[in-house]
Amino acid sequence: MAQATMVKNDVVDLLVAQHSQIRDLFAETMDSAGDRRKDAFRRLVRLLAVHETAEEEIVHPLARRSLPGGEGIVDDRLAEEREAKELLAELDGMDVEDPRFLPKLDRLRIAVLTHARAEERYEFYRLADEFDDSQRAALARAVKAAEATAPTRPHPGTESATANLLTGPVNAMVDRIRDILRKG
Repeated sequence: MAQATMVKNDVVDLLVAQHSQIRDLFAETMDSAGDRRKDAFRRLVRLLAVHETAEEEIVHPLARRSLPGGEGIVDDRLAEEREAKELLAELDGMDVEDPRFLPKLDRLRIAVLTHARAEERYEFYRLADEFDDSQRAALARAVKAAEATAPTRPHPGTESATANLLTGPVNAMVDRIRDILRKG
């Protein structure tokens, strides 16, 4: 849990640490029940939503422009993200005690972790080679800023920077109001 509270000043370190948090939240959700499962799943949904939005707004456009073969790399990641968002949106509408929940969550877990490994291998570590420490620190700040205003729920169909920038503010406002109402 120390990683979760640690401030990451390098975009690659930040994103890889979030992937680790996502793995942990999948495990916590699957290994718990009742209110603990519901709480862990809510945290997982929120982290996945803000993490993917920031990648779509900051990281993927940069990879598309900067990496050899970036177009294909990013197109593959965006297709994976759309599939994951669709399944996450379906799960977000389910009761965590529904007998179909855990098998679907496991399908999502496998898809998301496979996607994360591909991002790390084909995007993140290659971006680390392309940019110096100060540039990666600036990118980390940009990712954190994007996450601060990102929607907190999955929105399939918004897998591009343009779509996120056009619909993101409204989606984020609605999601954050829903978050407040769910706590009450």
